[in-house]
Amino acid sequence: MLQTGVMRALGTMSGTSLDGVDAAIVDTDGVTIHGFGPVAYRAYTAQERAVLRSALGLWPDDVIGPAQQIVEAAHLDVMKPFGAVDLAGFHGQTLAHDPGGRGTHQCGDGTVLAQALGYPVAWDFRSNDVAAGGQGAPLAPFYHFALAKWIGAKAPVAFLNLGGVGNITWVNPQAGDPSEPDALLAFDTGPANAPMNDLMQARRGVDYDADGALAGQGLADHAIIADFLAHPYFERTAPKSLDRDAFAGLITSVAGLAEADAMATLAEAVVQSVKKAVAICPSVPTQVLVTGGGRRNATVMTGLSRALECAVIPVEAVGLDGDMLEAQAFAYLAVRVARGLPLSSPQTTGVGAPLSGGQLAR
Repeated sequence: MLQTGVMRALGTMSGTSLDGVDAAIVDTDGVTIHGFGPVAYRAYTAQERAVLRSALGLWPDDVIGPAQQIVEAAHLDVMKPFGAVDLAGFHGQTLAHDPGGRGTHQCGDGTVLAQALGYPVAWDFRSNDVAAGGQGAPLAPFYHFALAKWIGAKAPVAFLNLGGVGNITWVNPQAGDPSEPDALLAFDTGPANAPMNDLMQARRGVDYDADGALAGQGLADHAIIADFLAHPYFERTAPKSLDRDAFAGLITSVAGLAEADAMATLAEAVVQSVKKAVAICPSVPTQVLVTGGGRRNATVMTGLSRALECAVIPVEAVGLDGDMLEAQAFAYLAVRVARGLPLSSPQTTGVGAPLSGGQLAR
């Protein structure tokens, strides 16, 4: 039986941008945040990233051995130096996500990590939700609710995560529990860093557009943006979620543009998809708190400030760590897994009722 009270949990995240593994400590009882601890990062090498990229879209019955070995080894590299850990949360690497179809696939086995580390590891966070008819994503909203309490928010705020895919969580901090019907609304906004990163890799052989500098030199193609916004995803009712490559046609559509104009178009696609997302929130948030790598893209951030009717600021402005927030979320969720608390609700993934999930490897 795991201890009661506050636990020192280590969370990890390897996102769809395929840059590396984040790891972070959160002290929590699975309801309230009591403090934050050390963080670490382990980048994927170019060779590792190529293997993972080649495995995108694969399912457990495909040949995924090389990718799985990379994911597990990289996580162990970053997790082993942490001391005095009660429990870990291991998200794994999403290779495919098809709720309502084949399901969801996060590569990596938590039992391998638990045996190597010597303490319990919560993992496979999304499968139960998908099996019950939910989207299986996003899963950070219950943590966002706890963060809104931590920062002392009194009116609705939104957390916008700009990773490979964008997702938003509207939070009502006046609610008593994240599973209450009026507490949250969360969903994927659209593509974020993934198309921009893929284009930079294809055209310049680099991983990303540093500071959004190249995008800032170009002009967005508004015909391409209009076609992008006509995608049926934007008409679907929230909650809703996306696979990393659900908008693969966006890259094709900018293929004939000059580099700067192509990047400006992809950046504007992020801005306009977020604008659509904020428009369907229960109310306009007082602030949009931006986390993930996209908060460093000045072109995207300037565009968001222009497009939205509220303040748009990086989460650092309220004392949070935008590089580690997703890893922290899975530390927090790991404790909820261990204690059988819900990870999702009708307002976050569309599942029929608040639902627990995950596996616990001891």
